[in-house]
Amino acid sequence: MMTRQISLAFIAGILATTLGLLMQTAKASKPTADQAQPVSSTLASVVDGEIRRTEEQFLELAEAMPEDKFNFSPESLHLPGASYQGVRTFAMQLKHVATSNYSIWCPVAGEKLPEGLGNDGNGPADLKTKSEILKFLKASFALGHRAAATLTVENLLQTAPNSKSTRLRLAEFGVAHAYDHYGQLVEYLRMNGIVPPASRTKSE
Repeated sequence: MMTRQISLAFIAGILATTLGLLMQTAKASKPTADQAQPVSSTLASVVDGEIRRTEEQFLELAEAMPEDKFNFSPESLHLPGASYQGVRTFAMQLKHVATSNYSIWCPVAGEKLPEGLGNDGNGPADLKTKSEILKFLKASFALGHRAAATLTVENLLQTAPNSKSTRLRLAEFGVAHAYDHYGQLVEYLRMNGIVPPASRTKSE
């Protein structure tokens, strides 16, 4: 429910911003000081800001898990009445999000998918260490920023190349998908006695 609320709020914010930008362009042709900045870059900055905030929270969470816990999954706890059989480990969750970022944002950015991503959604099998996985994750969010930079009022509702979705839909879905897994990984941290960075007090 929280993820759906975040996604809907994000879409509503984008649509409200877009409407405002379209109204600006419909005004008198003589530019004002407020219109000095290109409309397209203003739209791109809104989307980029959402990706940046998602990236910051997600990377903080990933950094918080010790490397010796990267292969943890709730299945190992054998909780009575629980059903965690076959769920992804912490490391696999991070690689899945990074892989999905590439799949979602490459069409928006006009870039080809990197080789070696695999077909199971779990990312490159050869990435094992914490540093390797975090590097992969950071690179996928860098792609998100490049994708956001391509958005304009004119193209945001166009279907992205090699996709059935609009460019705006893909841009925001990358954020919503990452937050979905963020919520899951918060529980992974707490199951290991770690308070998620976003929930810590200043003294912690």
